[in-house]
Amino acid sequence: MTDTVQIVEVGPRDGLQNEDAILDAPTKVELIRRLVAAGTARIEVASFVHPDRVPQMADAEAVVAGLGPSPDGASYIGLVLNRRGLDRALATTVDEVNFVVGASEGFNAANAGVSPDQTMRDIESMLPDASDAGRTTSVTISVAFGCPFDGEVPVDAVVELARRAVESGAGEIALGDTIGVAVPTQVTATIESVRPVVGDAVLRCHFHDTRNTAAANAVAAYQAGVSVLDASVGGTGGCPFAPNATGNVATEDMLYLFERMGVYTGIDHEATIATGRWLGEQLGKNLPAAVARAGWWPE
Repeated sequence: MTDTVQIVEVGPRDGLQNEDAILDAPTKVELIRRLVAAGTARIEVASFVHPDRVPQMADAEAVVAGLGPSPDGASYIGLVLNRRGLDRALATTVDEVNFVVGASEGFNAANAGVSPDQTMRDIESMLPDASDAGRTTSVTISVAFGCPFDGEVPVDAVVELARRAVESGAGEIALGDTIGVAVPTQVTATIESVRPVVGDAVLRCHFHDTRNTAAANAVAAYQAGVSVLDASVGGTGGCPFAPNATGNVATEDMLYLFERMGVYTGIDHEATIATGRWLGEQLGKNLPAAVARAGWWPE
């Protein structure tokens, strides 16, 4: 374990993609700028997917253009699912490209329309192009802990996808609990299985709080040596291709958890709480972040 955790903010992408309200590009830009001002170092700002599939992300290029190049100390991430998405991302100023592959046949078919093997083949061909374009690369393995269509996901399938991604040049592997079914013992076991194949690549985890296990899973990942974790301001989000998917673990709650544990995040929790409340106003709803309701302690 280290005494530092990096929180990757996924609210502007994974958070907004499953919300009923569709925010315009200037509002998304304002959200991202507020997060940067709070000290957030890495932010998923857009998803370069077909607008008919995810209408909330239809203005990806406009958002990135509105942001301009990332300021010192910050890095903007764009998510892609295929070659067309990569071409769109590389035509913008995003600093990082995050590829996604589902660990199960059922989910990958729902998300990408092909098998995990075919998606991984595509990623293997795209990773060098993204690197050659000067972008940092990561591969998220979705439903790494359980699938809404196929049920239990064999850890060997996750390990094999991670191995192929790293061998093709991915600098980071993210294990995604896309539907919030993981428990701490499973998180620990999966990390221990994946770690031998990732080499020097960074290992990251992405937890949803569908069954109120995300905070426990985050601590388990941290104790297993993972120091990069995703979170979404306000606890927004969910995957539109996963039935009954609810929000990511809230950034505010993660900040409270780790700061109270004495683990440095580098993010201003007061500014983040204020941003989550502001986002709720834009979406016209109360967001689920617990710390925003209960308050920081001690004050």
